[in-house]
Amino acid sequence: MESKDYLKDISEIKNMMHKSSRFISLSGLSGILAGVYALIGAAIAYVLVTDYSYGVLKLDGYIFRLCLFTLFMVALLSVLTGIYLTTRKAKKHGAKIWDATSKRLVFNFLIPLVVGGLYILIILSQGKYGQSGGLMLIFYGLALVNASKYSIGDIRYLGYIQIILGLIGSWKPGYGFWLWVLGFGIMHIVYGTWMHFKYDVKK
Repeated sequence: MESKDYLKDISEIKNMMHKSSRFISLSGLSGILAGVYALIGAAIAYVLVTDYSYGVLKLDGYIFRLCLFTLFMVALLSVLTGIYLTTRKAKKHGAKIWDATSKRLVFNFLIPLVVGGLYILIILSQGKYGQSGGLMLIFYGLALVNASKYSIGDIRYLGYIQIILGLIGSWKPGYGFWLWVLGFGIMHIVYGTWMHFKYDVKK
């Protein structure tokens, strides 16, 4: 009996150490809304390109700048929504929103994301924007996998999916837009819904 109690205590200590080293207040609902924002942004960009530029997107064109602005707004809304919902969830459970763990999470998430963003801007400035959709998915997927070490481990699976979709998009640039919609839109909604019912509803 004593041996079993010791093993149980050790198991509980390991579990507590595991939780303390990970930021687990991420909100599944923020993933759902990020996917919705992405779908709305994709719809706006699709209408802009097909109706106002005859299906041809010019790098120095007004429509291209509008598409970039739409992409920026999608990212901004997703980040702000994620911060708000994650902060609300953390406060609800009495967890700290900005501690050593969350700092490591953000740092490891931003490294691939910032490097990828700079690289995409470089190739866009060179007039090579056929690969941009696939590269966005790849670097975003790498950011998720890298950050999963300090958060809910399940986000790495979303990262793997994004990387795979990004590689397909780089291989078949003609499908980059629809793969972007699938990765940033639909997969975010599917993943966010799963995480919401797995972690948020039960808590």
